[in-house]
Amino acid sequence: MTSRASAPPVALTIAGSDNSCGAGAQADLKTFSAFGVYGLTAITCVVAEVPGRVEHVQAVKPDVLRSQIAMLFDAYPVVAVKTGMLYSRALLRVVSEELADRLGRFHLVVDPVMVASSGDALLQPDAVRAYEQELLPLADLITPNLDEAAVLLGSRPRNRREMASAAAALRAKYGAAVLLKGGHMRGREAADILCAASGTEEFVLPRLPGRETHGTGCTLSAAVAAGLARGRTLRAAVADAKKYLHKALARQLEWTRGGRTTAALKHL
Repeated sequence: MTSRASAPPVALTIAGSDNSCGAGAQADLKTFSAFGVYGLTAITCVVAEVPGRVEHVQAVKPDVLRSQIAMLFDAYPVVAVKTGMLYSRALLRVVSEELADRLGRFHLVVDPVMVASSGDALLQPDAVRAYEQELLPLADLITPNLDEAAVLLGSRPRNRREMASAAAALRAKYGAAVLLKGGHMRGREAADILCAASGTEEFVLPRLPGRETHGTGCTLSAAVAAGLARGRTLRAAVADAKKYLHKALARQLEWTRGGRTTAALKHL
């Protein structure tokens, strides 16, 4: 007689599809799996990209996204949701409506993806207000990087003191805990700052020079969502996520083709 394996917790990523599999929904799924979480996807866009270059973005129809989300919630006991690239006001509205109808059943981590590490825009300009008015107020945790914080607050933090002030301002503005990601700030250390009801705390590890940054923000946010899905406290989930990303960067993979080297995080 065979026995069924106990089912793991379930997390949903609502994000774009990155064909290079270094960021977006693919990176989220790899991260969920590494944490022992079963991952689901609701795809918002199909993106043609490789690290350093975005060539095409094709958004799905809003009704298709709505169906994906509704069907998954009907079929699976989703305990954590992470949002990534949402791209347009119409898609943001669908996500906000579907999640608001089910609020309280899951942890919600919102990664307000606006710009790729290559500098290419991943959010239409008129969608920022939809983020601010409709989705961010629903979140348990918001995970902006420095450039996204600048869009939401009007100025980019330049050091850790300003990061702490920005995280507190974002928490006050949207009523959610904030993990401000400092990976794009120069220096020997990579610092992220968590501002939550329990206070403000820095998570700092040595910066690894010459490492690929494509997908690091997606991975960190997905790792936090996975930790919450497994019942970790917010602080513990952030600490675990920070260590996981550091190891993935330290063990990054590289391929050389036509004189060009392409790198990717090594998910454990």
